[in-house]
Amino acid sequence: MQLSERRKKILCMAVEEYIKDCAPITSGGIKDVTDLGCSTATLRSELNTLEAMGYLRQLHTSGGRVPTPQGYRYYVENLLQGVEATDSELDEVKDLISSKTKSLTDIISGIAKIVSKATNYPTVVMLDSIEDLILQDIKIIPLLEEKIMVLIGTSAGYITDTIDLHADASDCQDASNYLTKNFKGETIGFMIENIDQFKSGMHGEIKAFQKIVDTLVGGLKKINHQKLLDVRREGSAKLLENNGNIEEAKKVLSILDDEEKLQDALKIENKQGNIEVDVGEGEQVSVVRAPICVQGKQLASIGVIGPQRMDYAGIASALKVVVDGLKNIKGD
Repeated sequence: MQLSERRKKILCMAVEEYIKDCAPITSGGIKDVTDLGCSTATLRSELNTLEAMGYLRQLHTSGGRVPTPQGYRYYVENLLQGVEATDSELDEVKDLISSKTKSLTDIISGIAKIVSKATNYPTVVMLDSIEDLILQDIKIIPLLEEKIMVLIGTSAGYITDTIDLHADASDCQDASNYLTKNFKGETIGFMIENIDQFKSGMHGEIKAFQKIVDTLVGGLKKINHQKLLDVRREGSAKLLENNGNIEEAKKVLSILDDEEKLQDALKIENKQGNIEVDVGEGEQVSVVRAPICVQGKQLASIGVIGPQRMDYAGIASALKVVVDGLKNIKGD
């Protein structure tokens, strides 16, 4: 059954008031915050109907009502259709994602930290894959104690790695020049897949630094198959503020300590680049997530985790800033 415009407004207002105050919703409370021009009796009747339709439930026979998972989902689906980025409090994000001189892990970590601070909820970023990133330059630098440092410039920032390998400065420079010359403008996946073919075609040119190249490609393969999680708990303490509840907080914090559950929570269902919301039922933990895409390719997923009763509008707006900002990054 379709909701009338009046019932839509009442339901959305009921959800927003419950998110704000964590207090059961009554007809009198709705009347105080709406301008629908309805009597208390009419509002009570509409709340009864919304309860019968499964959007609200009554805690006690004579008490107010609270949203059900179905009610939250309806609210979120209507909310996300018109959500717009509001970047007044998130200028840091734009500065961060426009910089390609930072390491990719620093950028991902910075985005998670800023979103957690802005939303007041724990935030998780999962790096899905690096294979679609466009290579811009590769620098290989010898270090002390038989190690080399690798800086791989990509369309989304630098990937940094330290490799246990002895190599002199000349071989490192030759390997840097060789890889940059042959793979600049290509994806990391292309380099990984085609490096053997390039080596066989170069005969003896690569022999002196072949071990460097092989070790580097092996390291990239390993990174590419890892699900790197960055968990930001800045918002965890605030779960108990604003009429928070200990049981809600415990459920959220238990998810943050379970890597497998976090990976499942951050899986993007569609490939359209949209913000998605899972309204938790059993564990009553909700996730608002979005893909982090660079040049049309998904690089990572970001998710904000909290109780059913969380500020979906504010979270969606914060994620919208990140999603739109990253879409605008262009490769050189």
